[in-house]
Amino acid sequence: MCWACDSNRRRFLQQLFWGGAALGAGVLFPRAEAAGAEKIRFSTWHPPLSRETTTVWTPMLEQIRRRSGETLDYQLFAGGALGKAPAHYDIVKNGLSDMGYFTATFTPGRFPLSDVLSLAAWVDGKDLAVDIGRAVYERVLREEFRDVQVIELNGCIQSFLWTRRPVGRMEDLRGMKIRTPGGHQSQYIRALGGEPIFMPPGDVYLALESGTIDGIVTCPPVILAFKLQEVLRYGLITTFGCVSEGVVMNRRSWERLDENQRRTIVEVASNPFRSTGGLTRSEYPRMMAEIERAGVRTVELSRPEADRWFERFQEVTRRWAEELEARGLPGRRAVTVMDEECARRNVEVVACPPELRAR
Repeated sequence: MCWACDSNRRRFLQQLFWGGAALGAGVLFPRAEAAGAEKIRFSTWHPPLSRETTTVWTPMLEQIRRRSGETLDYQLFAGGALGKAPAHYDIVKNGLSDMGYFTATFTPGRFPLSDVLSLAAWVDGKDLAVDIGRAVYERVLREEFRDVQVIELNGCIQSFLWTRRPVGRMEDLRGMKIRTPGGHQSQYIRALGGEPIFMPPGDVYLALESGTIDGIVTCPPVILAFKLQEVLRYGLITTFGCVSEGVVMNRRSWERLDENQRRTIVEVASNPFRSTGGLTRSEYPRMMAEIERAGVRTVELSRPEADRWFERFQEVTRRWAEELEARGLPGRRAVTVMDEECARRNVEVVACPPELRAR
């Protein structure tokens, strides 16, 4: 088969599975429904065949169905079937789905304090990220999510810099176009001399393949979910943090459930990664090994160079906290709370300025 034909086939599959089709996994893979059960429509922008969908969301929904005594059933809409990635909070809030996974960082300025969860830190499992996110939410972020029922909130896991050409020093990044998820990561790239580019995750493969962008800041699960290891050559291991995201439920959908059904959802979904075993700390090395087997060469940033980068990150945090304080929001407290909750779990927030560290 010719290269052009193969490329066209890839584009078709990307459109079908990675956000361009009006079909969800619940439609693509029909299953028998429990008679008389309350159906939960669950939405996510993760591709249907991604690790997130196959090892977390589908097993989570199956657990909810079984543990509810089949009084709850579900339909899964994956791959952006109900809308593009940035729309997923509103998809749930407005009732297009009953429950779903959204990424706050994809909507800049809408959840200003919650960007604290995406500060650069060494978090190597989604189960750990949820523990941190839930604690920070309870202490300082509740007011930002009054129009939905928050089931869990997390700061994802550490993102690395993945590129088409090697990067080992700050100077190597000068002028490079790097796709970021928004939030702090965009400011980090700019502070290092690169040019941050925001685009939906489903568009990144073709942008890398065509040379429109030179790299991406993201976590290993996203690399694998969108097959980006096919178009990348290098991975630089130094944490950029990640995004702020979580599982939320439509208020009306939540209120129509009985107490037992609500309890079941909370028990399973308040830390869906731990309850399913998907994307936990034990899975992290396996994901990295799979990326490396695909031919991506990973190297660690030297400690002296990392210190240079982290000083830039800390300056980004200072400006962000000051800007929030000027708007009457507790930016400094949010940073201190994040650092404190991470420290309790032996996680270092490298973007936290010394003067804002928990005492």
